[in-house]
Amino acid sequence: MDATNRKIEAARAALAYVENGMRLGIGTGSTAEEFVKLLAEKVADGLKVTGVPTSERTARLCMELGIKLSSLEETPVLDLAIDGADEIDPALDLIKGGGGALLREKIVATAAKRLIIIADGSKKVDCLGAFPLPIEVNRYGLEVTRLAIRRAAETLGLQGELTLRSGRDEPFVTDGGHLILDASFGRIPDSRALSAALVAIPGVVEHGLFLGLTTIAIIAGEDGIDVMQSAG
Repeated sequence: MDATNRKIEAARAALAYVENGMRLGIGTGSTAEEFVKLLAEKVADGLKVTGVPTSERTARLCMELGIKLSSLEETPVLDLAIDGADEIDPALDLIKGGGGALLREKIVATAAKRLIIIADGSKKVDCLGAFPLPIEVNRYGLEVTRLAIRRAAETLGLQGELTLRSGRDEPFVTDGGHLILDASFGRIPDSRALSAALVAIPGVVEHGLFLGLTTIAIIAGEDGIDVMQSAG
């Protein structure tokens, strides 16, 4: 299977966890979009779910395909959230945010009773950090925040470029109106220490370390589907 087909198979496996009447958090990114397409087929066949999207992009796709949507204001408790990841380690900790929706993805993930991550085998890593860590930041005081992130990282022995993400709207702007710094730290031996250091910086809105949130990871590789469950 190529990467696209692996994403489709991971998304298809996740559908087995979706039950009629569920309040469902729906993620953002290429793998999540494959899930949305498959979910729409089930909805057309009579499955009833209420989706809460993690981005405007996902919301548009759901509406185009006939999936009923709600908001967290109307539906603050979710039965299940299904999303992709940029990296996943053996403890089911993640780096997310390559698609620019990390803040809303994390809010939806924490609103859900269970979080299922779907990914192809290339996303499995022994240690998080090869993928640049997205850090969502406030526009105001950007350079102050950048310097604070660099200092915090250096205290943990981490170094690397902090690159302002660009997009069609130069620079890239999140759905919440913020900017993203992509931090190329390399291996992150202590992701929890880095998480705590980043959230202590006033200009940091959120970061892409998703720690202790994943219930199940469905990984599609060359040899088929691997289902990993959290020990917690």
